[in-house]
Amino acid sequence: MPKGETKLIHGSGRTRAADAGRAGLRSALAAFLAACSLTLGAPALAQGKILLRISTPAVPGDWHVKMLYVFREELAREAPGRFDVQIHHSGTLFRQGAEAAAMQRGNLEMALLSMQDIARQIPEYSIFTAGYLIRDPDHLAKVYGGPIGREVDRKVAEVMGIRLLQAIYLGTRQLGLSRPRTVRTPADLAGVKLRMPGSKEWLFLGQALGASPTPMPFPEVYLGLKTGTIDGQDNPLPTLKSAKFYEATKQIVLTGHLVDVLQLAISAKAWNALSAAHKAQVKRAASKAGAFNDENRIREEKELVEFFRSQGIAIATPDVAAFRKTVQAAYLRSEFAQKWPRGMLERINAVK
Repeated sequence: MPKGETKLIHGSGRTRAADAGRAGLRSALAAFLAACSLTLGAPALAQGKILLRISTPAVPGDWHVKMLYVFREELAREAPGRFDVQIHHSGTLFRQGAEAAAMQRGNLEMALLSMQDIARQIPEYSIFTAGYLIRDPDHLAKVYGGPIGREVDRKVAEVMGIRLLQAIYLGTRQLGLSRPRTVRTPADLAGVKLRMPGSKEWLFLGQALGASPTPMPFPEVYLGLKTGTIDGQDNPLPTLKSAKFYEATKQIVLTGHLVDVLQLAISAKAWNALSAAHKAQVKRAASKAGAFNDENRIREEKELVEFFRSQGIAIATPDVAAFRKTVQAAYLRSEFAQKWPRGMLERINAVK
């Protein structure tokens, strides 16, 4: 074969090899650029949905749990695909009373807090845990929805690092007893083991009512009533139904001793991470959820007395004036009242 042809063949081989090398380089470069593109886009992808875990001791049938689903649905409608709202009911994520600390540690985004939870860290706000202070649901909405409520919001944010989104009606607390007894005045509750949540504010209320307050977590109350570990508990009537406490209750005493509130709250860490638009969406969703809860709880409270009577439960109306006088006097003599903000009691009473 002529030498020229040999060179030509060798040259073609080198050309094919060079072409293959350039193609490989192009492929590698394309892969590198794609990887760079993915890496640059990673922060946006990593952000994903905004996680909002909500903890509550309430059971699924309670309006407080149902309202959390309304909150989730409203956020999904206003900001499709932006929020991941996870609802943990029945104390399955954090036990009752531990939610505030979990939010402050950054381990929880949202919870339903009681004013007793708040008073643990802001002692002067024990005034909001006092029996026979708030008159009815309308008075409650005006107190927490007005200047007093705004002061509370600012103070809680400053001291606890928690933002209060919406005050909601927990209900008017009544006494449910596992065995019937004559109850006209606080003296008639002497020796009654009355379950209360385990904070000094709750236990003081049980004592002011004339009972022997017994601390017990909410999920244990049903069994406690069944076994006789406790003689009774205090909760709004809708809670007696949703938690099925009425199955172990023989008598309801309509003391109406606490028109109670819960605060739908969010940790400052979670709140501050939201954009202004997302904050507005969360506030609107909280407001709609609160309205849903309040409307349904107020309606159900009016209906439940007859339901409980139909279940064979005796309904007793005590001397509420005697209870009010005894409980209010106990608070005014207590260490709690010494820490109440000057003039706050009068301001709350003046809200019409």
